[in-house]
Amino acid sequence: MMDRRLVENFDWSIVFLFFAISCLGLVSLYSALYTQIQIHPTRNLFVKQLIWFALGCLIFLATLFVDYHKLKKLAPWIYAATLLALAVVLIVGDGIKGSRRWLNIAGLNLQPSEFMKLALVLQLARMFSSQDVEPYPPLRQLIPAAGVSLAPALLIVVEPDLGTSLCLLAVAFTMVFVLGIRWRYLLVITFVGLLSVYPLWHYGLKEYQRERIRTVLAPERDPMGSGYHTIQSKVAVGSGMMWGKGFLNGTQNKLRFLPEKHTDFIFSVWAEEWGFWGCSVMIALFFLFICASLRVAGRAKDRFGMLLVVGLTALVMWQALINIGMVIGLLPVVGITLPFVSYGGSSLLTLCAAVGLIENVSMRRYAFRPS
Repeated sequence: MMDRRLVENFDWSIVFLFFAISCLGLVSLYSALYTQIQIHPTRNLFVKQLIWFALGCLIFLATLFVDYHKLKKLAPWIYAATLLALAVVLIVGDGIKGSRRWLNIAGLNLQPSEFMKLALVLQLARMFSSQDVEPYPPLRQLIPAAGVSLAPALLIVVEPDLGTSLCLLAVAFTMVFVLGIRWRYLLVITFVGLLSVYPLWHYGLKEYQRERIRTVLAPERDPMGSGYHTIQSKVAVGSGMMWGKGFLNGTQNKLRFLPEKHTDFIFSVWAEEWGFWGCSVMIALFFLFICASLRVAGRAKDRFGMLLVVGLTALVMWQALINIGMVIGLLPVVGITLPFVSYGGSSLLTLCAAVGLIENVSMRRYAFRPS
């Protein structure tokens, strides 16, 4: 029988916001895939997303019943297994549009890089919650964490998937920042980052990646090539104006001008059909979800729980910021999907597990466990 205190500490606001964003996502996805749905009413990506969402809800429920402290011992094994999967996908993974990111397991295309987001947060939370690690840790205690973060990021870059790599590093930095980082380390990181701009630009990035960065500054320089995605996305967002064109009435979507409309540019579909106020509602829901999750982190009774929630919240925050920035032309197109909204089974399963773990920490905040 479930402890009464677990139910009393259940944060219903997080579940409401999770389902609210997911429902808006399903509405957008239905519109983006409407043509496909008409042709194949029972066999289409929207139906698949509904199945993934149902599985995600089961995973969400399952994570509530396992004390998150038990995951502390499993974190290194989860991380190692996911890292191995990232290496395997480079050898035998399925290639789509020049990228090798998926493993076909029992007929399901799974993306290990999505699961690594969860595995990395668990492992870093475990490392930083050690009794040997104090707030504002010295460099010798940060180097292992840097290695743990860079190893999967480098493997994912090779796929290639620059967006997910940047997201992983942003999440790791957020966790370090919350734990406490000395100002001189920030200055050194900034200085090294500035020095690495030239070699990274000329030797680290591929030509299409450099072209995407140039496109942010001047998308009109190649309107039918590298600037096409950004231009069409901005047209869709702008044409929604204040109230939008209405459900299923987005012309950029219907006339197929909008690329990757069910994944990377799903926010453009929403913006065109529901306008400024619709976008404000979706962004407000993300903001409230992040605030509610950080409230759980602040109430956590141990450092492991606090850092776990911070990392999972940062995952949603950075992914949403990068995707929306990319869609409105403020950031390069790096292939980041919008959490809970874009099509993608592996991403949705990971995010549902993340929401479940945040609730897990909230439900068990009454019971102190030594870190």
